[in-house]
Parts: sequence; structure tokens; C-alpha cells
Amino acid sequence: MSQATSATGGASYAAAGVDIEAGDRAVELMKEWVKKTRRPEVLGGLGGFAGLFDASALKRYERPLLASATDGVGTKVDVARRMGVYDTIGHDLVAMVMDDIVVCGAEPLFMTDYICVGKVHPERVAGIVKGIAEGCVLAGCALVGGETAEHPGLLGPEDFDVAGAGTGVVEADRLLGADRIRTGDAVVAMASSGLHSNGYSLVRHVLFDRAGMALEQHVDELGRTLGEELLEPTRIYSLDCLALTRTTEVHAFSHITGGGLAANLARVVPDHLHAVVDRSTWAPGAVFDLVGRAGRVERLELEKTLNMGVGMMAVVPAESVDVALATLADRGVEAWVAGEVTERGDHAAGAALTGDYAG
Repeated sequence: MSQATSATGGASYAAAGVDIEAGDRAVELMKEWVKKTRRPEVLGGLGGFAGLFDASALKRYERPLLASATDGVGTKVDVARRMGVYDTIGHDLVAMVMDDIVVCGAEPLFMTDYICVGKVHPERVAGIVKGIAEGCVLAGCALVGGETAEHPGLLGPEDFDVAGAGTGVVEADRLLGADRIRTGDAVVAMASSGLHSNGYSLVRHVLFDRAGMALEQHVDELGRTLGEELLEPTRIYSLDCLALTRTTEVHAFSHITGGGLAANLARVVPDHLHAVVDRSTWAPGAVFDLVGRAGRVERLELEKTLNMGVGMMAVVPAESVDVALATLADRGVEAWVAGEVTERGDHAAGAALTGDYAG
């Protein structure tokens, strides 16, 4: 008897393309990785209907504010699928969610994931969860649960997508943001690890469709294959940012994601002020120049799509700069003063780039 039919010859879930046993196998394979993210506040284990987090841990706060965020990694998943590499894309997911949460000064607490596949390949799903779990460890949060959904007929057997949601907490009187920023504040840039997880629709179009490049192609200026460069995991800044808030005064953070550097920095600049970032303070990595040249993409278009080598920015008082840079250096984060905050004057936008890139 075919597995696609029941004993009576009627329709079955398996016939529709859903393999429950493969899903169960995937859960078993991922359990060891989820355990590595456990925090003392987490109750129960993987497999329940809901993840449990002991909120009594928040009693130490005078007025705890919960911060939440949700995100995915966009079309970077297509590169992972084509490369057959699944254990890095989870780092990207955690970074996209938890680095949004830390922007307000919140400590990441826990995260859940959603993995949608055309067909459950247990080892592949477990590889994705492995990457998410490793990312959660780097962000200091627990992975308390998730969902793997099989969507035959909507997705091809090799297709998948990932999304996640996270929660953090910050003391109300330590909430960071635009209301703290003052004239004369310095803008400290933190280097990205590469493209991170934004702009891949443009990148894929330029490098694959227009330039005809291949993922396995070695690119001398990158020092590795194109696929290795494109799958470089997004840097997770959560614990680095929290370290800054403990060692010196910080007024705001800005996570540089979709929309580029100026647009994201403008989100934390108050209406009466203006942030000026000097391009000459750094040189974007080779991959940004490659995308620009291969697609003849204008600089302004690159800058509003890609991070251009800066993954996170901190706005700090001028007197905090030395401590901030030393703290980040101790943590292995390349950082530099990239600009300052001035009065808005006749400027139309909350932030702008000036000058030309170094090199």
C-alpha cells in the first residue's frame, strides 16, 4: 500500500505532503541546541504548547518596561538554500530581532522562532535551530519555543523561510531614545560583519542576474567565495550595547538595517536636532564596492539599501567617547567616532552623510 493513501484508499495528511514523523524527528534533533540557551527563568522544556518564562524575575525592577520585536532575514534565505548551508541563517534571525530590542536599552530575555518549509528535512531544520540557539547565546536570551510548519503546494520541497519574535526588559528611567540626545553628542559607529541581512534583493539581482556571478566563485577582493561572503552571519551587538550602558552614559542606539545608515539614525534623533556622519571616518568593506561596481549602483542608492560597513551606532555624550571606545575594543568590536549631533537649523532630515569614504 502506498504511504499516500490510507487503508481504505482515502486521502491522508501524508498524501497532502505533510510528514508528521519527520517533524517529530526534527524536534528531537533540535532539543540539544535549545537547551544551550536556557536561562534560570525558563520553565519546562521544548515540546509544550507555550514557552514559559518566570516573570517574578522582573520584581527587581522598579518599573519594568517590556520591549518586543519581530523580524525575518529576507531573501538571504535563498542564498542559504542554494549553498546548502543552514546553520548560520539563525544568527541573522537573532540579530535582526534582538539588536532591535537592545536599541532602547533593554536586556534580551527570550525568543521564539517560526520556520516554514515546503518539506521537512529533519537535519536541515535542526541546523537552522542550531544557528538560532547559538545566536541566542550570543545575545544572552533564551529560546523558549517555536513552530515548524510544512507547507507543501505553497513552497517547493527545498524552500524555507524563517521569522522570530523576541522580548526584553528595561527599567523605565533607563529607557534610551531621542529625548536623551543633546547638541554636541558624539555618534560612535560599530563595524558590521558584512552585508548583514538587508538589501539581498538588490544584491542578488546585481551579482547573479546582472553580473552572472556564481556562489562558488572565488573573489580575490573578498578573499573567499562569493557564497561565503554572502552568508557571513549578521553581527549580534546586544551584549556589546548593554556593556556600554553599564560602563558609561549612552543616550541612544540605532540598529542599521533596511533603509540604510542615515534613515535609521534619524529614527532616534529628536526633531530639533541633526546628526552629521562623516564618511571619511571609515572605508566600507570590499563587498559594498563589488555590489556598486557590478550593478553600477549609485552611492546614494547603496547607502539607503545597505549598511555600508556600520551595523550599529551609539549616541553618547562627548565626554563618554573614550570609555565607550575602550569598552567596545575590549569586547573585540571595531568602533570609531563617525559624527556628531548639531542643531537642526535648515537641515530637512534628522541625519545625513557628508564627505567621501576613506580609501
